[in-house]
Amino acid sequence: MSQDRQLHLGAFMRPIGIHTAWWRYPGGYPDANFNFEHLAHFARRLEAAKFDAFFMADHLAVMNMPMAALRRSATVTSFDPLTLLPALAVLTERIGLIATASTTYNEPYHVARKFASLDHISKGRAGWNLVTSGNPDEALNFGRDAHLDHATRYARAREFFDVVTGLWDSFADDAFRMDAESGLFFETEKMHVLDHRGDFLKVKGPLNIARPVQGWPVIVQAGASEAGRQIAAETAEMVFGSGSTLEAAQAFYADVKSRMPAAGRDPEHLKILPGCFVVLGETEAEARAKKARLDDLVHPDSGLANLSVRLGVDASGFDLDAPLPGIPETNASKSGQAQIVDYAHRTGATVRELARKVGGYGGLQMVGTASQVADRMEEWLEGRACDGFNVMFPFVPEGLDDVVDRLVPELQRRGLFRRDYAGTTLRDHLGLPRPGNRFFA
Repeated sequence: MSQDRQLHLGAFMRPIGIHTAWWRYPGGYPDANFNFEHLAHFARRLEAAKFDAFFMADHLAVMNMPMAALRRSATVTSFDPLTLLPALAVLTERIGLIATASTTYNEPYHVARKFASLDHISKGRAGWNLVTSGNPDEALNFGRDAHLDHATRYARAREFFDVVTGLWDSFADDAFRMDAESGLFFETEKMHVLDHRGDFLKVKGPLNIARPVQGWPVIVQAGASEAGRQIAAETAEMVFGSGSTLEAAQAFYADVKSRMPAAGRDPEHLKILPGCFVVLGETEAEARAKKARLDDLVHPDSGLANLSVRLGVDASGFDLDAPLPGIPETNASKSGQAQIVDYAHRTGATVRELARKVGGYGGLQMVGTASQVADRMEEWLEGRACDGFNVMFPFVPEGLDDVVDRLVPELQRRGLFRRDYAGTTLRDHLGLPRPGNRFFA
């Protein structure tokens, strides 16, 4: 394996979209999602293993599912990422810290200021996961009666990105003289007033904080719809990728990267890391037994409700033992719906089987020994299906410890993963350039 192409590894540290029964696994931490001591320990463990980043997903409402399922869901309580990650920043030194912030239910000045602050506090380790919000119930918490339609959310997101990055460029890197003798704190000619007036947003600026350490925090994106792929090609530097099969992932990888030159971007300046649910054992049988034990803990209420969330329609009235019926287009997550519908068509799975799969985990899974999982990860990297993985742990702490203590050393032995950090910022870890300031040379 060539040493110039190695895996990047992120750690997906929220249970949204992960196995619904993770918190019930014997010996696990059922409060891991909102226990700061646990999360701090996990961050330090991942940093010691040289992970690129600690990734926090988020949503701005409880999940839109029936109460019978919601009462069994660990997603109902969690920390705000932009409160949690600054606290973790002072307990770590190198690992990247990525937080989700919606472009639909935030204002760009808030997002720009908070992520710039995180980047300074962490000395250059911040990343912003730009999302448009897939949960329609979020609208009801922000003065709206209904979710914005999909196309409008993405059009607003594109303008939002331009405003946030413009605000980050409010000051030249050398604007702050802080000359105590003359009394000059900053040079006025090195401050830019954005004065943005667009279709969705009106923001004067400038941002009231110095330019971030990285120039801009790393831009992360997760959508896999047509609109999501296009905005990723135009703006993203890391994509939380799509595809549960090698062929689907290769097609996604090629498609998104092929769009970048038309946007004036180098395809090497985007890293695609599909989510990967990893279950390890000393033997393949042991790993599969762990997975089976976890799957057996999925309550039927959770499985059908999660299928409804993924499809964007109420599945409670479907015939459980029949194939999936025709599904209308959703205004929630189009890519999430497409993955389930495609799987159902490919496999002929019944609604009952789909509910069990989604109640467990419906995406890319690697289950086996450390050597077997490393083989698959190497195949995906060499096959241009990814640049790394956003690792999802089946339960904690055991599942995380298995990855850190078994898988990472095997990847390092093969030259597939770093033994130490080469730099100090998240951009350094990902091999990304520092963006120039659009207003100052």
